[in-house]
This record gives sequence, structure tokens and C-alpha cells, in this order.
Amino acid sequence: MPDAKEPRGNNTTTTVVVICLLLVVMLGLLITLVREENKPNVVIFIVDDMGFSDVGSYGGEIQTPNIDQLAANGLRFTQAYNSARCWASRASLLTGYYAQSIRRDPVMGDEQVPFGDRPAWARLIPQYLKPRGYRAYHSGKWHLDGQPLDNGFDHSYLNMNELGFFIGINQELDGNALPSVEDNGEFYETIATANYAIEFLKDNEAQYSNDPFFAYIAFNAPHFPIHALMEDIEIYKDRYQEGWDAIRQERLERMRKLGIFTGELSPLDPSTVPSWNLSEEELKAQVAKDEVGRAVPWDSLSHSEQAFQARKMAVHAAMVHRVDIEIGRVLAQLKTMGVLDNTVIFFLSDNGASAEQIVRGRGHDKTAQIGSSKSYLGIGPGWSSASNTPFRLHKSWNHEGGIITPLIVQWPDGINTPGALRTSPVHVIDMLPTVLEDESFRRFAPGIYHRPPGVSLLHRLDQCAGYPALPEYVLNLCHGGLADAQLLPRTTDTT
Repeated sequence: MPDAKEPRGNNTTTTVVVICLLLVVMLGLLITLVREENKPNVVIFIVDDMGFSDVGSYGGEIQTPNIDQLAANGLRFTQAYNSARCWASRASLLTGYYAQSIRRDPVMGDEQVPFGDRPAWARLIPQYLKPRGYRAYHSGKWHLDGQPLDNGFDHSYLNMNELGFFIGINQELDGNALPSVEDNGEFYETIATANYAIEFLKDNEAQYSNDPFFAYIAFNAPHFPIHALMEDIEIYKDRYQEGWDAIRQERLERMRKLGIFTGELSPLDPSTVPSWNLSEEELKAQVAKDEVGRAVPWDSLSHSEQAFQARKMAVHAAMVHRVDIEIGRVLAQLKTMGVLDNTVIFFLSDNGASAEQIVRGRGHDKTAQIGSSKSYLGIGPGWSSASNTPFRLHKSWNHEGGIITPLIVQWPDGINTPGALRTSPVHVIDMLPTVLEDESFRRFAPGIYHRPPGVSLLHRLDQCAGYPALPEYVLNLCHGGLADAQLLPRTTDTT
């Protein structure tokens, strides 16, 4: 008889185990379902040729209340890096690979490497998100191989215009050419980029309100030629008469108070400018007699040269100011849609401020007002050095001034320490794994896909984000990559 009772006990135990397993499975399915129903939207704002310290939340004097609010509600990274040039940074950001490894950067030290279309395995973020139910939208600059709609985007406003900000040419909507717009007083490129982005979001709300979305909003500003609305220039017309030396020092002091930077200010470098710049003689002959081609001390300039240079920086500031206004409009649309809290928002620049001084397209009218459509100016190395405060050199160089970017991440539903700083190094290749935080992303078929080298920042948003720090040394990557890596003594001076 005792033996007859044993199966009953075993059955009871088995039943309990089965029920527990079923509960675990059901709980897992429920968690998965909740996650699926609450997939966050993703918005990336990227600007072109903006310096590390231009926006207010990174120490700048330019009025950027909307960007600064993102910082107050989110996180600021103090060591975020790009690839020093437009096309390389955008390729790295959207693919998760170093640009040199996917044929999107032809320069590697003194060597030339293949440049052309990406390998088939170097897909863009939308191509990963589409199978997960996301809609994808692009507005603004592209500077990648291929077309947006062939790379996972559902809608695209593509701007390929290098003539200026008041002329609408070489633009496409969903692959179809848009009518050209000459300087008619109504078109301004930064506003157009925001307008199309907002229209795409409205369309998503009207037709696909249950679907999460990815929006890649790529402003051309403040890339040269420096063109701005007169109403925005008016705000800054007298702000920069004190010169770039004073502005650099003021920004440094604000950055120290904000905790953004604790080192010393790098010295001006009057000997280093882009090799493709116009010479001093050409600048004075083709642009203006008061143009300056080197980052020299401000007090060495004549009064007329100082006035000309101050006006140029006022235009640059106005361009950044307008970007902030347009970002505010996009944020207002997200709030109207009721999705702002569950939207991960990134703000960054593709490289440092540019010291380039060249004339393209229709040329420069020496009689035109600075910042108007017939002018074709760059801010030059003096003001580029100020924009990149406290670091050395400019766009195209792999010094800090060329490769460091402000990086702001806001996500009200996912960040519990708003307003905090993150000081560990991160790179634009980390954007893709952050957006695609999912184990399935890591399952690359051998021989077909190569796992991107970046790391997700998602689970590090509430701790020191980025790569693990070495106790006594930092890894210094030369442009050649890991093969040229060096271990250097740790220092707080990254200038």
C-alpha cells in the first residue's frame, strides 16, 4: 500500500512544477508583450559643422533653449566622438561601423583606402527597425551612398544643395525632384528640413498611430556658406565684437562651472589651416579686404577686420539659434502627438566647427551683405577655434576640435537622472546598437554580416556610460584603427 501512494505524490510535485513553469512562461510572454506595445520612438537630430561649445548647455553664449531643455531632461556626454568629416560620421552613425571599414572614408593617415558604396552587409538603422514594425523618416542632408527609400526609409526629404540656405535646388521628396526655388524671401533650408520632418510625423499619427517610428533629421546648418535670417542675425549683431580670444575664455569658464571640462584652454594655432583653403591673398582679392585666413590673436587685427569677423560669427550664431527654434517645433509636434515621453531623442554634430574658407557654386558677391544669399563665407579658423573651445583645431583633423561632439540624450520614460553628465568615451558607432538594443541584433550570420563594433548605451544611461575605463591608461586610437593604437598615460587635458 505505501508503494501505491508514491505515484500520487510524484504527480502532485510534477503538477506544481508544470504550473510554475507555465507561470514563468506566461510572465515572460506578458513582459514581451508589454515591451512590444511600448517600443520607444527614436529621433536623431544631427547638425553640420557645429562646435563642441556652441550650445548653451555646453558653455556657449548662443541662445538654444530647446536644446538646453533636452539636456536638462536628459543626459550630456562630455567625451562623445564622431569621425571628423560629414560623410564618414553619417556612415558610422547609421551603420554602426567605422567608416574606413565600409568604404566611406578615403583617408587613413598618409594612405588612401577604397572609397565607394557600402558593402551589402553595412545596412542602415531603418533596415533593422522595419521588421520590428517601425516606420522610418528622413529629412535634410544625406551624404551617403544610395538613396534613403532604398535603405529602409518610408519617406524622405533629401537636400543636396551646396549653394546656400536661401535657394532650394537639388532637392527630392521620396525620390522625386522638387521644383527649384530661387531666393524669393520665403525659403530657408533649416526651416524646410523641420517642415518636412513635422509633416512626416503628422502622417505617421494620421495613418500609423500604433506604429513606432524612427526619424533622422539632418540639418545642414551651420555648415558654410554662413547664411541666416536677418531677424536672427539681429540678435547677435553686437555680441562678438569682443573677439574670439575673449569668447573662448568666457566659454571655458562656463564649461568649468557646468562640469563639462576641467582642463586648460588650448592655444590658438595660426599655422594650421585646411590645405584647400584660399590663400590670404586670394581671400582678400575674392572675398573681402578684411577677411582673415589664420587664427591669430584678436588684438592683432585692424578695427575693420574685427568688425568683419564679428559680423561673420553673428551669422554663425544665428544659424545655430534657428536650428534650436526648428528643433523646438519638432518637439512641440511630438508633444501634440502624446509621444514625447516615450521617444528617445539624440542631439549631436557630425564633426567640429570648420576652418574652411573656400568659394563654391555661384561664387561670392563682395558687395552682398554678410549672411545674405549672394555671400559665400565661412567663419574661418579664428571663430572655428572659438566654436571648438576648449579644444585644438577643426573639422577634418583627428584632434579633439575635429572629432568631439556634444551628445545629448533625452528619454523621459527611460532616464532616471535628468540633467546628469556622462564622462566616459562614446562614439557615433554606438548609436546603432543603442537604438537596436535587442539580442536578435547580435545574431549575425557568419559570412554574411559582420557584427558592428559599437556598444549599446541603453543600459548605461543611469551609470557611467560607454567603454570600460582603464585604471591608469587610456586607449589612444590613431586614424589607422586598432593596429595603430597606443596606450598613453591618463590625463585630464585632452586638448
